Amino acid sequence: MLNNISLVRNVGKFDSVNAGANLDLNKLALIYAENGRGKTTLATILRSLGDKEPLPIIERTRLGGQGEPHIVIAHNNGDTAMFQQGAWDDSDVNILVFDDSFVADNIYSGIDVDTEHRQKLHELIIGAEGIALNTVLQQIVARIETHNQAIREKGARITAVMRYGLSVEAFCALEDIEGIDNLLQEAERALAAARKSEAIAQRNSFISLSLPDYDLEVLNTLLAKSLPDIETASAEQVNEHIASFGERGESWVAAGMKVVTENDLSDCPFCKQDLSGSDIVAHYQSIFSQEYLALKEEISTSLSDLERDHRAELMTAFERNVRTLTENRQFWSEFIDIPEIDLDTALVTRLWRSCFDGIKAALDAKKESPLEAFTLSQEILDLVNEYRAARTAVHELSNSLVAVNERIELLKESALESNVAALEADLNGLKAVKSRYSDAVLALCDDYLAEVALKTATEGERDQARAALDQYREQVFPRYQDAINRYLVKFNAGYRLENVSSVNNRGGSSCSYSVLIENTPVPLRSNQAGQPSFKTTLSSGDRNALALAFFFSSLEMNANRANMIVVIDDPMTSLDDHRSLTTRQEIRALLVEVDQVVVLSHSKAFLCGLWNSTDNTLVSSMKISRSGSASTLSEWNVDQDSITEHDRNYLMVSEFIENGHGANERSVAVALRPILESYVRITCPSIFPPGSLLGPFLGICQHRENTPNQILSPDDRTELRALLDYANDFHHDTNPAWQTANINEQELLDHARRTIAFASI
Repeated sequence: MLNNISLVRNVGKFDSVNAGANLDLNKLALIYAENGRGKTTLATILRSLGDKEPLPIIERTRLGGQGEPHIVIAHNNGDTAMFQQGAWDDSDVNILVFDDSFVADNIYSGIDVDTEHRQKLHELIIGAEGIALNTVLQQIVARIETHNQAIREKGARITAVMRYGLSVEAFCALEDIEGIDNLLQEAERALAAARKSEAIAQRNSFISLSLPDYDLEVLNTLLAKSLPDIETASAEQVNEHIASFGERGESWVAAGMKVVTENDLSDCPFCKQDLSGSDIVAHYQSIFSQEYLALKEEISTSLSDLERDHRAELMTAFERNVRTLTENRQFWSEFIDIPEIDLDTALVTRLWRSCFDGIKAALDAKKESPLEAFTLSQEILDLVNEYRAARTAVHELSNSLVAVNERIELLKESALESNVAALEADLNGLKAVKSRYSDAVLALCDDYLAEVALKTATEGERDQARAALDQYREQVFPRYQDAINRYLVKFNAGYRLENVSSVNNRGGSSCSYSVLIENTPVPLRSNQAGQPSFKTTLSSGDRNALALAFFFSSLEMNANRANMIVVIDDPMTSLDDHRSLTTRQEIRALLVEVDQVVVLSHSKAFLCGLWNSTDNTLVSSMKISRSGSASTLSEWNVDQDSITEHDRNYLMVSEFIENGHGANERSVAVALRPILESYVRITCPSIFPPGSLLGPFLGICQHRENTPNQILSPDDRTELRALLDYANDFHHDTNPAWQTANINEQELLDHARRTIAFASI
């Protein structure tokens, strides 16, 4: 409870006011002020104290004042709240203020209800408990936004290049794939094949490679072959003789014997001598027989076969084929796995040719000396073994390459039918998986997903907090709507509210409602020009009544209202007499609900009505009065301002009747007619409205005598006529010389008694 306003310095109209320290504030504190004296400033000070918000006071720093605002308010029977150096101390005072700022902040501004009003009204309706729930919710929402910011930052570190076109969320959600490298290779090859489908269709598959072998067993048999039927002595003699001929001697002799045999021995084809008696010729005939010729033929055939199967063109073709295979392998290896061609064709060809040359030399020697036994040298045998090893490697390579041909055919078919775009997408998907689980990106994704998990957990907290708030609002808003409509009934408003509810949006929670007029819902704002809305259907008085209804409803719904100081600044704006009475009644009702009520107003009548209808032990009064060019706080005699003109007239006439002496007789005479007019106005309000005259009223009374609508009895009418005739002598409108009219004290006393008696009927 506020005890007094001890000091107000350099705020608004208040220069340095400490008179309030001697003006105690009671349970109901009435403060009167003419407009412009500082009433709103005082309400602002109290609102600032309750909100602990210094700005409203700083904004009202006295123009031309010396120093900063300084305020001291005593409360709670000894504690003080102090505003100094731009801030309040830590005093805790629970104050709720109804003033223009309350209306503009929470209900409407001018004639409009905007988004901010509905948000503030939402807080007003849900009260401290709801605000606490909403604060928890907003704190969690703020944490979610912090998570969102962190997620955006951490997601930005996972660049588009890493993600291969996927969103960060989809990228981090990818599952690892076993054997990803192999799948990537297959996908890359499939895409490459699709892009080169025409080249693939035109490219040949692998040809088979083969190298001829050397049959060493046959060769050795041939080289070692002789003619066993020839006598050894003859053979030795012939061989010795032939050896004397030098190189190719045996061939020369064999050729000659063929000629001799064909032409008999009588004549040597060379020297024409008779050969029939020659021993050596006889030996020649023994040796160079048909078998000998067959052997020679076999040797020649072997040489021909050797030269055919191991000719230079084949070796050249072999090297050419290997080059072709290498080129094909380079082409096909882009799409499928192809065995490496690790073949030294120069070595193979050199071995091949070396074997050929060695074996041919041996056969040539055998051909020259068929009867001589030959064998392949170890050097040749070693060369053949090396050649055979190389030949085996060539055949194995050839077989492995030819085995790929089936896959090549399948590749050709699939390449022609492939969809490049689909294959690109598949490849990018695999690349994304590969990238996702690389060491560097794995850490980034783990960090991102950890933040997402934290956000998800926080969203769970948000959902729980929102459910708690929604459950609370589902209970509060219907009760609040009922409370508002009860107050609107009390204020005799011609409208009601419906659909008072809470709405969640991006800007936060707000209150939504519509005005029900003649059973027709009217929205707060209209989306179409010319359509009814809040600002076009409610008068100024209706809007003020609505504001008061909201205010009183919020107090009624506030569970902590018993500890609350309620400040009401000029609630009379645009209110008619009935609503003024209702407002006074509601203010008085608050006295048993709250800690204290402070009412500020420029209407003496309104404040006097509160004063007169409240237990005088619970009410205090003061006024803001002028002090030079500034304002100050002072005492206010409400009883004096509560006395009406009729009361003063009645009291003056009564005292004259009672005491007589000392009275201003002319003033008493002047007061008689107003007493009669006030009486008739109260007793006959429909016939004698304000501004009426008693003369015409008496004419109406006479006209209605002895009828069901009779107003006064004939005696009362006659008495009123007589009293009026006397009283008219003392008024300027009925007697120009009223100020000098003669007054007889006894006559005045008689008419005074009769007037009081008539006004007491």
